[in-house]
Order: sequence, then structure tokens, then C-alpha cells
Amino acid sequence: MAARAKILFQAVAVGTVALLLALLAWQVAGNESARGIDAALAAGKSPAAPDFELELLDRSERLRLSSLEGEKVVVLNFWASWCIPCKEEAPILQAGWERWRNRDVLFLGVDAQDLAVDGRRFVARYGITYPSVYDGSGSTLGRFGVSAFPETFFVDRRGRLVGEHVRGPTTAEELDRNIEIALRS
Repeated sequence: MAARAKILFQAVAVGTVALLLALLAWQVAGNESARGIDAALAAGKSPAAPDFELELLDRSERLRLSSLEGEKVVVLNFWASWCIPCKEEAPILQAGWERWRNRDVLFLGVDAQDLAVDGRRFVARYGITYPSVYDGSGSTLGRFGVSAFPETFFVDRRGRLVGEHVRGPTTAEELDRNIEIALRS
């Protein structure tokens, strides 16, 4: 009986290791795509923005990023209510939204790895009036290469990422510079 238990234990151990290796390979493959986005942006290229469809944080409607193609330039900001730099950045984004909203520019927040109720409280507390979608599980993060909060991308009317990938809190100058790039693109 002990020999059977030992063989079973070894089979479970080998299966676990195989599963962990498969998960690692999957993670590396996902990060390769994200590194490709960063490398393309750094080289001045315009890769396609990974598409997603998520529910709006403040109502039960869904928004698909690609539905904005041809319509608006998108300032895409990934954030979470528990993120201290996101709290510092919120007034800068809101002011940017107020400056650009009437010029075919849409600010879109992605509240990720968070509770929806906390995200709604954050939006209310900081007076955010631009739309935010809810990605509680963080399913969009890997496709964009988001590794910390906040991070901001700029999407032109063709649905292509342009300008800089801003890691950490953005500034008014970074917003304006990259929005201008997206509008010209």
C-alpha cells in the first residue's frame, strides 16, 4: 500500500509542477504581448489597442473600447480605489477631462482589481465625471502590460495606441502632449 501511495504522491507532484510550468508559460506569453506594446510605442509605432468590453462602473451598461473607433481619441487610465498615487492623480485627470471633453476626446477610467462599491465611492469622492468601467478581476491588465496603478495610454481615432505609456501618475503636460499626438494621428 505504501508503494501505491508513493506513486500517487509522485504523480500528483509531477502534475502540479506541469500545471505551474504551463501557467508560467502562459504568463510569459501574455507579458511578451505587453512588452511588444511598450517596445512599439517607444519606437514611435502605433500598435492596435487591445479591445475589451466591460460594464460601466456607475450603471449596468457595457462599453466596448473598439466602439469608440472613428469617434474619439481616448485617454485610457487604469486605476484602483486603494491606490494612493491614483488619489493624487484623480484631480489632474478630472481637470484634463474638463479641458478636452468638447474636442472629441474621451477620458475612460478602468477600475481594476477592486470592489465596485469602492470604485464608485472613489469616483464620488474625487468628483470624477468621465466614464469608468469596472474590471474587478483585472482581466484587461495583462493585455496592456499594466503592472502597477495608475497607468495611462492614449488611443487615437483609429483604435491605435500612440504617444507615451505613462506609468505612475500623469501630469497635465503629459496629458496635453499625448492627446495632441493622438488627435494628429
